[in-house]
Amino acid sequence: MMITYEQKLNRDVRWAFREGAMHFDKDNSVHASLQTITKRLRELNIPYVVVGGMAMFFHGYRRFTEDVDLLVSRDALREIHARLEGLGYVPPFAGSKQLRDAVTGVRIEFLVTGEYPGDGQPKPVAFPDPTECFTIIDDLRILPLPKLIELKLASGMTGAGRLKDLADVESLINVLDLPADFAQQLNPYVQSKFDEIWQGVQKGRSEHNS
Repeated sequence: MMITYEQKLNRDVRWAFREGAMHFDKDNSVHASLQTITKRLRELNIPYVVVGGMAMFFHGYRRFTEDVDLLVSRDALREIHARLEGLGYVPPFAGSKQLRDAVTGVRIEFLVTGEYPGDGQPKPVAFPDPTECFTIIDDLRILPLPKLIELKLASGMTGAGRLKDLADVESLINVLDLPADFAQQLNPYVQSKFDEIWQGVQKGRSEHNS
């Protein structure tokens, strides 16, 4: 049975600390898994976009994450499983849309174009087409920052269990020093939530400096 990346982190605290430190140098198991899976997808001519914690990392908010999140189309997801399952990648259970890197144990999570963030219920914000919505950073196809924030806001607004997404937006606003008018780049559905979080960040800064 495969030892997962999370299990490795939990089993050896010293190893976990080394992995964490190496993450910020782009030299740990998560980064290696990202490079490997994106190389395989390029070889298969399958469009993808890096989302989630790794997208945040490449946009400048550098925090540790335990997995790789990729956005693909539904047809692409079927092809990925047909072409890669059992060839360096294994599903965590039969029928799962996710995979694990068989070498590192890192989880590769797939999000699907047209589905909805957070609770999965229909809303004005959905996962975009990876052939149309991406920016290139370090030779990787990364979700543009406005869309990343838009999706995290839409997810966090669904309530309990997704509040970490709102905390991520707060961190992005703070670390990247995003301006108030950044909200104009977002879907109207999430603009007021961005404004609310932005105001909270400014209040926190003011209180800290007083």
